[in-house]
Amino acid sequence: MNALRLTGIGKPLQLQGLPDPHPGEREVVVRVRAAGICHSDAHYRAGGSPAGPLPLTLGHEVAGEIEELGAAVSGLSVGERVCLHYLVSCGECEHCRGGREQFCRRGAMLGKNRDGGYAERICVPARNAVRLPGPVSFEHGAVLMCSSATALHAIRKARLQAGERVAVFGAGGLGLSAVQLARWFGALEVFAVDPSPDNLSRAAAYGAVAIDPREVDPVQEIRHLTEGRGVEVALELAGRTESTIQSIRCLGIQGRAALAGITTRALEINTYQQLVGRETEIIGVSDHLLPELHLLLELVLRGALELSGVVARKAPLEAEPVNQVLDQLAESRAGGRTVIVP
Repeated sequence: MNALRLTGIGKPLQLQGLPDPHPGEREVVVRVRAAGICHSDAHYRAGGSPAGPLPLTLGHEVAGEIEELGAAVSGLSVGERVCLHYLVSCGECEHCRGGREQFCRRGAMLGKNRDGGYAERICVPARNAVRLPGPVSFEHGAVLMCSSATALHAIRKARLQAGERVAVFGAGGLGLSAVQLARWFGALEVFAVDPSPDNLSRAAAYGAVAIDPREVDPVQEIRHLTEGRGVEVALELAGRTESTIQSIRCLGIQGRAALAGITTRALEINTYQQLVGRETEIIGVSDHLLPELHLLLELVLRGALELSGVVARKAPLEAEPVNQVLDQLAESRAGGRTVIVP
């Protein structure tokens, strides 16, 4: 089979031929029909977030059809449409038992610690295969597995309550899902901050108040639009140091900033003015949980998420177009999600 592989940090992905995978007793082989290109993949390629061992097939947003079942697999069948939970966990350690599987002691992430979905086929534990409802396309199913799921996890971590105001920093793949989910869960008002006119236009179409940080100071604008109160919840999904600081500064009394964007630069904030004096919180957001995927798919079926504006384009399983998308993501020039269709 063909697969796009990371062979060295800072190097373009290469298309390589690999042996077809075969399932173990409790595994399934999935024929990949769609694999999302995530901003995290650009970080892995650049070395900003460690991935390996190399060579490694990237891709953690994956959907497809079951092609082969392990001998001990039950409840699934060949030909079923599935999307893949990207966290492969042991299910036995204290973190797995405590509902914190993203911190599993023996855990591995598809496309980061083990081969992912930038390939024609992938082998995963059967528990990681989540049935994809018929009305949901493979492309949308793939994107749901990361950007939408992480947005849902961030909202839950931030403890969003109906009637609260939300600021979303970064209106790309995660942000567009976050805008819609925040409104579904009862946010009184949602502000979307992004320098891309296309992203802002999409966010506004989903009911957000669009704020271009190139034209106004987003913190001042949010405080002006909320009559000085600020927001109860800020979601930082862009991974930029400046927007991370802004997400904290725009909080009102007892506001919560949930940080899901990846940045390697240190933050400098006035802890009294921004945290102690207002009893605000900074919350780290790491991945998401398997049960949240079942909730997310139910929300999609109920109309909470409309994904046609999230998936912006498709790309073939070829090195040049995929590397171009990763370059754009690294330079924050990619609007909406690109999905590989092998």
